[in-house]
Amino acid sequence: MQNINEIEELIKLISKLPGLGPKSAKRIVLKLINNRDELVKPMANTLAQVYKNVIRCQACGTLKSNSLGCNNCENSKEKYNKICVVEDIADQWSIENSNIYKGYFHILGGTISSAGQRKEDLLINSLVERVSRENIEEVILATSATVEGQTTAYYIEDSLKKTNTKVTKLAQGLPVGGEIESLDDGTLYSAFKNRTGIKTNSD
Repeated sequence: MQNINEIEELIKLISKLPGLGPKSAKRIVLKLINNRDELVKPMANTLAQVYKNVIRCQACGTLKSNSLGCNNCENSKEKYNKICVVEDIADQWSIENSNIYKGYFHILGGTISSAGQRKEDLLINSLVERVSRENIEEVILATSATVEGQTTAYYIEDSLKKTNTKVTKLAQGLPVGGEIESLDDGTLYSAFKNRTGIKTNSD
């Protein structure tokens, strides 16, 4: 293949997307080039608009338009007494699409590593503020059943102790090492239905 800098750079960028390697990226780039009027131009315009207008809400972590309020935590037509805490937006979308859960979401933006790093990068302080401000009765920890996910869940539970809010976690149906976005609706339903309270050792 003739080395064209623009194409090589595009292949590198696309291959960084989840589930895509160099071969898949090359096929996608060829498809785009062969359909530049139908795909490349509108995609470039849409990506520019997304980059310009879509931001992360600093209160709850979900995506929103920078010209509008956040439907998840500010302008919800319904008032809920529950917050479901997830690691990323893909987890939120998976749970929403299953129609299992009705309530607010709080997207952390990742997990605390098993070494205890990056606590400051997550929206945990914002979660504690939301729980206190909105009189939340239950916080559902829907972090993945990985070491990092469980470490994060324990840290959040400890951070919420002073709020006296009920803290639960997903139970049956959530396999060890499993990630939320990869679960089917039946597994998610079982995990939510059978969620349990978190028991901690008192000093």
